Amino acid sequence: MRRRNFIKGIVAAATAWPLATRAQQRVMPVIGFLHSGAAEGFAPRVAAYRRGLGETGFVEGKNVAIEFRWAAGRYDRLPSMASDLVARQVAVIAAGGPPAARAAKATTRTVPIIFTSGDDPVQAGFVNSLSHPGGNVTGVYLQLTGLAAKKLGLLHDLLPKVTVIGAIINSGSVAGKVQVKDLEAAAHELGLRIEFAYAGNEREIEEAFAKISQQRVGALIVGSDPYFLGQREQIVALAARYALPALYELRPFVDAGGLISYGTDLDDGYREAGIYAGRILKGEKPADMPVLQSTKFQLVINIKTAKALGVKVSANLLSIADDVIE
Repeated sequence: MRRRNFIKGIVAAATAWPLATRAQQRVMPVIGFLHSGAAEGFAPRVAAYRRGLGETGFVEGKNVAIEFRWAAGRYDRLPSMASDLVARQVAVIAAGGPPAARAAKATTRTVPIIFTSGDDPVQAGFVNSLSHPGGNVTGVYLQLTGLAAKKLGLLHDLLPKVTVIGAIINSGSVAGKVQVKDLEAAAHELGLRIEFAYAGNEREIEEAFAKISQQRVGALIVGSDPYFLGQREQIVALAARYALPALYELRPFVDAGGLISYGTDLDDGYREAGIYAGRILKGEKPADMPVLQSTKFQLVINIKTAKALGVKVSANLLSIADDVIE
């Protein structure tokens, strides 16, 4: 009898142990990381996000878990991905890029959402105001769009004789229409003509470059978009193939061999988003947390690429550049 009871006790303990382990795992808060881009292109940003979490005392695998969902430019997949994260009862949704933020907001009004968005979050309808976001959404405004005049001005300073400029815009981005409008207005002010091409996947990017080259443009602007950032190797290679001096939104393009970029410090923005996630995990409410605005902007120039394209960079541009890649 004693032997039988002893065996039953062991069996009961062995059965209960996995249940207890799973219960402990469920207690650990989970962040749903929903992103518009592809994992391969955003590894440094994920690292920056983890650094921000660490600054608030949260370490992935130790006291917080992260579930990743990458749309890789397929923005139509984001609503189902957001629904899946909500069904898994994540504590916070980290929404990377405007399409992800839009999908997350449409999916839940209760789960806290922290976006990293280059679009104006008020105009996009993510929050009521920057200082008082309201609801369950707050985040970091990267200020990537709205820089059309500055970018065209820099490109004009770099290539003063160029009068026709091409622009490639993501056809699947809601913000693309805003970028087109801003670029047209800025081009008009500078007396330039701008030709547009649209792309939402690898094949269409190839076709967009072919179309732009046929328009005999003298330079190119690549629109602000998370998918384009993930495809930077392809885009930079095509700009080299067609010998097009191109201006990009972010430094990673220039690190990959692009000519020039002007935009915010993306890594710092993701670090700030990680800090916000940690604060929410500690009990703060998104409605009480003002939307942060990026204040670090970078002008980066790749001299090696300039020489390959036969572009002479003026001393003035070199003097104001935050970094020059030799």
